[in-house]
Amino acid sequence: MTIPTVAFWASVGLLVYAHLGYPAVLWALARARRPERPPRRSQPALPNVSLIVAAHDEEASITRWVRSTLAFDYPRQRLEVVVVSDGSTDHTLELAAKAGADLVLEVPRGGKVAALNAAVAKARGDVLAFSDANSSWEPDALRRLIARFADPKVGYVCGQLRLEGDGGENEEGLYWRYETAIRALESDLAGVTAGNGAINAVRRPAYIALEPTRGQDISLPYEVTKRGWRAVFEPAAVAHEPMAATLGSEFRRKRRMLAGAWATMLRHGMLSPSGYGPAYAFEIVSHRALRYLSPILHLIALAANLALLGNGWLYVVTLAAQLALLAAAALASLVPLRAFRIARYYVAVTAASGAGLWDYLRRGVPLTWEKAEGTR
Repeated sequence: MTIPTVAFWASVGLLVYAHLGYPAVLWALARARRPERPPRRSQPALPNVSLIVAAHDEEASITRWVRSTLAFDYPRQRLEVVVVSDGSTDHTLELAAKAGADLVLEVPRGGKVAALNAAVAKARGDVLAFSDANSSWEPDALRRLIARFADPKVGYVCGQLRLEGDGGENEEGLYWRYETAIRALESDLAGVTAGNGAINAVRRPAYIALEPTRGQDISLPYEVTKRGWRAVFEPAAVAHEPMAATLGSEFRRKRRMLAGAWATMLRHGMLSPSGYGPAYAFEIVSHRALRYLSPILHLIALAANLALLGNGWLYVVTLAAQLALLAAAALASLVPLRAFRIARYYVAVTAASGAGLWDYLRRGVPLTWEKAEGTR
């Protein structure tokens, strides 16, 4: 068997496994291994919670966000609403205080994670919950999120994010439903490998003050798992967030986030098996490593396929399939078929992973982010 043959079938096999095989295997494993349930016990008193949002120039949305938190189905005396401004140049803090935030902080522009670390140091809650300034939580979301901490093994919980609006050419909604289904299965098996910045919470003893270039949504789940906690998904805790308006804006957001994801894998120990059980290590390799490697695997498959032309009709068919995917993506703006839009979204997200790796290798991970930029 030649090197091009091995390279082609190995790359194609890994791509099919990463996107289709892994969810199927995960479903079978999660069903075969029923998740452990904590023993029945009397309902503990609700903990004191600090709900924190980092904001940069969010005067257009911060009043709505603060007022929405005051309507939560959670005892007001046990809820501390914290707004930390990451070097805002507008009236974000003034409006947050006027709307009823319990604690408002101003820190120099240093990035979202640095701002959140500063807020955690000042917050009083036993549980730390986090949101995006452009997210809207359902009234019972916080109570449902916090309920998972009745299990003393749980250190991190992320809720369900539902995207709103018409994405037009952007098929982010379909992708996010697929991703959410996988996270639910991972939660049942060994724990989620990523959360989302729109709705999540962590026990104070499990909180880790991350370096400013790292993202909480990609780092906290595996970091708390390495320290002996479980990171779980609670689908009944629901938040809403607008979908990216265009595929271009989605590509830019993904590119920035994936630069951080590559740093997490290559520099910050995500791929190190230390602290992982076998099931969680399986999830990390399948969901994170292989997914992020998709652009490289696609390039290997294409190059090997070209080298194998002349070795039978099968390689003509496989090359035609690869070119058809690219053609469908290119024609998506001209041909009003959803299959073409899905192809375009897949190509764009895959390319964003490659661009994120390029950005990370060239200049590292940017500290700052634009206002109301979701993390998922």
